[in-house]
Amino acid sequence: MSPESNKPGGCAAARSAQVKEEPAQRAGDTEQSALAHSRLARWLQRSANAVGGGLFLTLFVVFIIQIGARFGFNRPLPWTDEAAVILYIWVILWAAAFVVPRREHVVFDLVWNSVGPKTRQVMAVTGNVLVGGLALVGLPATWDYVHFMQREGTPVLEIPLMWVYLPLVLLMAALVVRSAWAIWQAAQGIGLDSELRP
Repeated sequence: MSPESNKPGGCAAARSAQVKEEPAQRAGDTEQSALAHSRLARWLQRSANAVGGGLFLTLFVVFIIQIGARFGFNRPLPWTDEAAVILYIWVILWAAAFVVPRREHVVFDLVWNSVGPKTRQVMAVTGNVLVGGLALVGLPATWDYVHFMQREGTPVLEIPLMWVYLPLVLLMAALVVRSAWAIWQAAQGIGLDSELRP
């Protein structure tokens, strides 16, 4: 038993100090959790950007090979046409799903900028429920169709068409997740700025 606990107010003072420490400890835990979440989000975004950059670089290299073979050696390579089209599909859909920030997509902000925060909150939740809900409803049918296309291949490289159109499924899934996240943020009052800026 410590000497302080023998004193008349010792126990009460110790309890009071413990009660003050607990909220601070909980706040520290929340801060660490937010920091870990932020690090994970940054790592995921960097990884998505790296994949998108790699796809675009590969498309550029295929395009250069195609031009060199066609105009430099007068020997067109059929596989380069096909690879360029496949890579183009992947670049566009991957970027739309994971690379381009939500605020950089096409938006109509005339009404948004003319209303107050509460109306913006309702607009944000409603819009994301519509987009995310439609993507969620369409996701199984999209996967069924893309999976069905596995039986057919591309004419030259003979890549199953499932792998050509797989990023469409990823885009639909990303729309669901991003819409759910945007709804949660809108409910918390986050991102309801006076202007739609990145």
